[in-house]
Amino acid sequence: MRSPLGIVVTIQVFQSQNCSCSSKQNINMSQTENFKQQMSEGYTFDGPVIKIGAAMLEGEVQTGSIVNLPVKMFNRHGLIAGATGTGKTKTVQILAEQLSELGIPSMLIDIKGDLSGVAKPGEANPKLSERHTKIGIEDFAPGESPIEFLTISSEPGVKMRATVHEFGPVLFAKILGLNDTQTGIYSVIFKYCTDNDLQLLDFSDVKEALKFSMSDEGNAEIAKEYGKISPSSIGVILRQLAALEEQGAQTFFGEPSFEVHDLMKTRGGKGVVNILRVTDIQSKPKFFSTFMLQLLAEMYETLPEEGDIEKPKFVMFIDEAHLIFSKDTPKVLAEQLEVMVRLIRSKGVGIFFITQNPADIDDSVLGQLGLKIQHALRAFTAKDRKAIKAAAQNYPETDFYNVEQMITELGIGEAFVTALSEKGNPTPLAHTYMRAPKSRMGVLEQSEMDAIINEDVSGLIGKYKEDVDPESASEKLKAKMQAYEDKQNEAEEAKEQEKLQKEQEKIEDKRAKEEAKEQAKSDDQKSDVMGKVGKEVGKGFLNAAIGFGLRAAGVKTRRRKFF
Repeated sequence: MRSPLGIVVTIQVFQSQNCSCSSKQNINMSQTENFKQQMSEGYTFDGPVIKIGAAMLEGEVQTGSIVNLPVKMFNRHGLIAGATGTGKTKTVQILAEQLSELGIPSMLIDIKGDLSGVAKPGEANPKLSERHTKIGIEDFAPGESPIEFLTISSEPGVKMRATVHEFGPVLFAKILGLNDTQTGIYSVIFKYCTDNDLQLLDFSDVKEALKFSMSDEGNAEIAKEYGKISPSSIGVILRQLAALEEQGAQTFFGEPSFEVHDLMKTRGGKGVVNILRVTDIQSKPKFFSTFMLQLLAEMYETLPEEGDIEKPKFVMFIDEAHLIFSKDTPKVLAEQLEVMVRLIRSKGVGIFFITQNPADIDDSVLGQLGLKIQHALRAFTAKDRKAIKAAAQNYPETDFYNVEQMITELGIGEAFVTALSEKGNPTPLAHTYMRAPKSRMGVLEQSEMDAIINEDVSGLIGKYKEDVDPESASEKLKAKMQAYEDKQNEAEEAKEQEKLQKEQEKIEDKRAKEEAKEQAKSDDQKSDVMGKVGKEVGKGFLNAAIGFGLRAAGVKTRRRKFF
């Protein structure tokens, strides 16, 4: 039998458990509401925004909790990180196409060759519509962006070039990895060329200037004005130049020089998405860093100060950004890039680094990136786990996520997101369910790319197509060296002629002396002969006279024949 007391106890236990479940539900509901409120407050802005997705909690998409990115803060730069295949490329597409819709041009450094799909609309399907419905934004609508293909190699597209002179002596010396002494020598040669109207446009100009400085005339001329320079140091510079040339840098230097304003075009009210295809650059980190540094430096020199503006003038996305900070890249280049990242935001330019792990980016640069989008990381080794722990510490603290654990569990098309608010404060960390790009999620066919390039809507391909080789340092110094060589040859020839003349004169003088000697000898011989003849003749005449006298006196004599 059950006692009444037992029944009461059972009821009380049941009621206690029921209250506990209700309490947990209330706590969960309270936590969810608190989360949604934080997301709403953290991601609601006054200015234009980019809708990137919806926040997630406990693995569930919180429909309507839209994660907006304030466009005003895009010049504070950003990071898009994650392992291969986690959705980085799609994230870049989302940002680029929405920037384009806001009239903001951008540039995508496409190393893997998988960003060309921005040029064509995607295809609607039920999965994409379902995804957008779950997020709580408008239904999926395919779209495309105006595009321009750029190149720094022999591939088709708008050719981007720069002159050596635009780099300046210090920056170019840093690219070559020269020490202080060698940098000083190169700066002297650069100054000599500038003062003497010898334009340094491409590698041939630099090589001729270096060779000229090693010649007798060049070395003496430079030493007279600027002091002596060491031929051995010039040899080192030439070898460093050859190393950079092997990475293909010579194709980048020359004329016509690319004008950065041509990157900042709009077409039909949309910002042009400039795609620089550099699929062969992974083996050329020094050249890649050189190009990026020059482009940023040119932007900084060219663009006016913008101050605090509502939206950026231009945004650059650098894929495989670890190449810039690789061990093969001179440290001075990385340091220069850090300075440029810090300064260029005042020009209204934003830079986004795309890489697999945040650890690929120097800490000095990483600390300047206001927007961070972190896709999943993979932990296969102890080193990976250490990197993940470090990556988790880059994000704001949160009561809603175990970041270190979840960063390896994020699904494809999911990411941790945090940005800077319009007031410059970090937004709450949001596990975000990303929206789909409107453009094609795949590369263009070669025929489609060719059609865009051949159409040349902007006219930029025609503008930069032909290489221009004006008279510059190379031609002028070659002519100068040839003139010097001709002058030396003439001097040598004159000297040789003078020597021959002297030899000829010696020969003539010797011959004259010998002839005079022979003549004198001949004269002496003639004189002797004539003397003998005269003597004999005289004797004959004398005898004849005596005989005649004797005969006249009547003395008989015998006639004598003289001949």
